[in-house]
Amino acid sequence: MPTLIFATNNQHKVEEIRNVIGSRFTIITLKEAGINIDIPEPHDTIAANASEKSKVIFELTGQDCFSEDTGLEVEALNGEPGVKSARYAGDGKDFQKNIDKLLANLAGKENRNARFKTVISLLMNGKEHLFEGICNGHIIEQQTGTGGFGYDPVFVPAGSEKTFAEMSMDEKNIFSHRRKATDKLISFLQSC
Repeated sequence: MPTLIFATNNQHKVEEIRNVIGSRFTIITLKEAGINIDIPEPHDTIAANASEKSKVIFELTGQDCFSEDTGLEVEALNGEPGVKSARYAGDGKDFQKNIDKLLANLAGKENRNARFKTVISLLMNGKEHLFEGICNGHIIEQQTGTGGFGYDPVFVPAGSEKTFAEMSMDEKNIFSHRRKATDKLISFLQSC
């Protein structure tokens, strides 16, 4: 079974990806690979940050690996928080503070359209491949639900009345940006 290093320390993301990939591939985390670093995300696009992470891990290990970067893009905020989604309210990556800042910035705005965008960067045999997934939806005014992570309690995907935080993993995967990008990754890996 092929092994891929997933260049992340975010256990929530690992669980989502493993749930989609199942037993087709062995996914090991940075920690499981003995790598204890926080990879910088210095770029102004989600794709460039995803590429940065996979390149750093490939250079360290020489092994096939992938990374992903995800951002929430809100129309009324000119695409914010975007690449700064995890650090929207500061470097502490505090989900609650990020949500509080987002809701404060959207106060009084009628347009609450938003989308999650995920880009996966796969480095295999030294060559990069990018896979994108997008989930359109909107931001509600108050948090609902206790599942998920990040902005899940305030994001309702188009076609649903529930926030991501109110959904089971299987329900979330029907809409998920990360699922869409992962499905493209899996299709590519199966064609290799």
